[in-house]
Amino acid sequence: MSGILLVEDDDFLRATTKTVLEIAGYQVFAYADGKYALEAFPSILPDLVVSDINMPLLNGYGLLARIRELPAGEIVPFIFLSARSGRADVSSARELGADDYLFKPFEPDELLTAVRARLDRRRIAALFDTRDAHLQTIALLANIIEARDSYTRGHVERVQSYAIRLGQAMEWPLDDMVILEYGALLHDIGKIAIPEAVLNKPGPLTQEEFSIIQTHTTMGARIIEGIAHLRDALPYILYHHEKWDGSGYPEGLRGDLIPRQGRLLALADVFDALTSPRPYHEKVGSNEALQLIGRESGSHFDPQMTDAFIRGQPKGPKL
Repeated sequence: MSGILLVEDDDFLRATTKTVLEIAGYQVFAYADGKYALEAFPSILPDLVVSDINMPLLNGYGLLARIRELPAGEIVPFIFLSARSGRADVSSARELGADDYLFKPFEPDELLTAVRARLDRRRIAALFDTRDAHLQTIALLANIIEARDSYTRGHVERVQSYAIRLGQAMEWPLDDMVILEYGALLHDIGKIAIPEAVLNKPGPLTQEEFSIIQTHTTMGARIIEGIAHLRDALPYILYHHEKWDGSGYPEGLRGDLIPRQGRLLALADVFDALTSPRPYHEKVGSNEALQLIGRESGSHFDPQMTDAFIRGQPKGPKL
């Protein structure tokens, strides 16, 4: 639940605005003056500040300036509510770093639209901060794992590229696309636990060796499940070898029971395997690989995702 710091010296307007925001599902901390709101800010650490301008002890401009001086207040969105509608007032608010400016009287829908827009923007910024903080480390880890497998150089980056293209074609929301980005990089992390003699065997695997290879899904899940900020990638790691008809591993899930992350990554993973040289087969061109994948629609692959994947791939030889 997002927390909103509401600052308004008019008792009726403060109570009304607080009610509107709470009905919409927000947690609201309401204060009658900027002075008290500033004192409470470090303990509340709100996701958004909604403030009047004219207040007796510390006005809205002063509150914004003081909040921006705090390390935790540098990026908190700030919306002014005011009856002062002159161009100079709006300009002053913008210069101080206000994110929006609503004129009194305002409609509840107008307030909620502004609040949602600012919170969404902050959520997206936080999402990409997290992404940037972890992606390089994840890529390094994936490359270390890949370095043990002499046959799959560049595999995770290519799979990530194909998976992102398919996620975009399926119109997945931004939050899901960020997780897809690092889930695709980590999908083979369990191979770190596979003996190198099995991983790099030049010829066909025995049934026992193939069973060992299959454990990379569950081993990868065990590695990731204890890392809170990577846990959302679990479905990519655990389920990318499941098949639509239930003949895959590790759980033999069928159809929509396979998490969509696994269904999506299966297509990207197999396409790269087909179009890259492996010890057990020669690589094929992109067009032939797409034909092979199309024939497996409804057996190996999710039919809807298969159609989207084939439509989204450039036709012609793989470069």
